[in-house]
Formats: sequence, C-alpha cells, structure tokens
Amino acid sequence: MNKIPNPNVVFPNEYKTSCFIKNVITAPNIIVGDYTYYDDAVDPAGFEKNNVLFNYPEFGDRLIIGKFCQIASGVQFIMGPANHRLCSVTPYPFHVFGGAWVENTPPHMEQLPHKGDTVIGNDVWLGRNSVVMPGIKIGDGAIIAAYSVVTKDVPAYTVYGGNPAKFIKARFDNELINLLLRFRWWDLPPEQLVDILPLLCDPNLNKVKQVLQEQLA
Repeated sequence: MNKIPNPNVVFPNEYKTSCFIKNVITAPNIIVGDYTYYDDAVDPAGFEKNNVLFNYPEFGDRLIIGKFCQIASGVQFIMGPANHRLCSVTPYPFHVFGGAWVENTPPHMEQLPHKGDTVIGNDVWLGRNSVVMPGIKIGDGAIIAAYSVVTKDVPAYTVYGGNPAKFIKARFDNELINLLLRFRWWDLPPEQLVDILPLLCDPNLNKVKQVLQEQLA
C-alpha cells in the first residue's frame, strides 16, 4: 500500500505549488490544522507574510484554520489591526506618525475595534483572491467563491460569493449536513480516513447518507 501523505512536510508533492501551511507558520496567533494547504505558483510557503495582513499578535486576535482546508492563490485574511478608530469624528491614525501627535493622542491600537478571532472550519474551500475580514466565522464544509469579500459569518456546508459575499445555496440537504457534522471525517485517524476516502469522493449522496447513518447508529 502507498504511504499516507505526511501532514508535517512543507510540500506534499513534487509540484511544490501546494504547501501544508501549518509547517511554515511562525506567528503565535495563527493556528492551522493538518493537511490544510495554500496553493500558489509563486510563493506558497510565504502564506503568512503575503496572505495574513496587518497581523500584530499583541493586538490579541487570532486566525484559526481547521483541517483539510483548500486555500486558493491570492486568498487574504485581514486581521484586526487593519481597522481604524471609529469612535471619534475622524479615523485618521495620528498616533502612528510620531512627534507632537503622539503626545496628544491615545495609543493607536487601544482604540481599534475588536472583532474577535477569525475562525475557519474544517474542509473549507476558499476560492481564488477571496478576502476574509476580521472576526469572521466560516463553518465546516463551506465554499467561498473566487473574488468574494466575506464580511459576515458563513454557515457550515453553504456556498457564499460576491462582494460582500452572500448566500448562494446549501451544498446538501439538512439531513446530510447534520450527518457530516456529526461524523467529522477530518478527525479520523489517518488509517481509517484512507478506508473511507471512496465514500467521501462518491457522487451518490444517497449512498453516502445511508453509510453515515449506519456508522453513526
């Protein structure tokens, strides 16, 4: 039997355009699950530098990405420090430019709005050049269309797209969605996952539903 792909390598195949990004992250506030990859023909291993913008861990927000996510080229995550002060008559960041402005303004990041952690579930597909704004929650199995800007939370197993991204459709009926959320195939041990891959790739959704019902009984 062929070896199971190793989640602890940077480049899982010979093409070296897809990178298992948990292995190149250095920021303490970015957490990524096994087998989640970023695909980029130019610099896939530069994900943290090029695709997670305005990330200052001292601000206190985190980017949490689950397992088996598929992140296309150009996807960007905007972190909280990208914001400006909104509680006053001007959002201009005087403080960051120094001099007398520092003496007469409060510390810049103390006045920024806190949106909380950005959390991406498991088996999420983020289409090319999509943008995820601070504090957004995207559920397991969701799909974000290319060139979308995600400004609101996205439920599990739905398709969202546009600017701002809006609901397009549910991927499956409620019964199958609930079965998948209970089954959580992404948490299976690697050997068990190999055995169930034919089911996960089977277009006969009625069969998938039946097998999951049996597995969860």
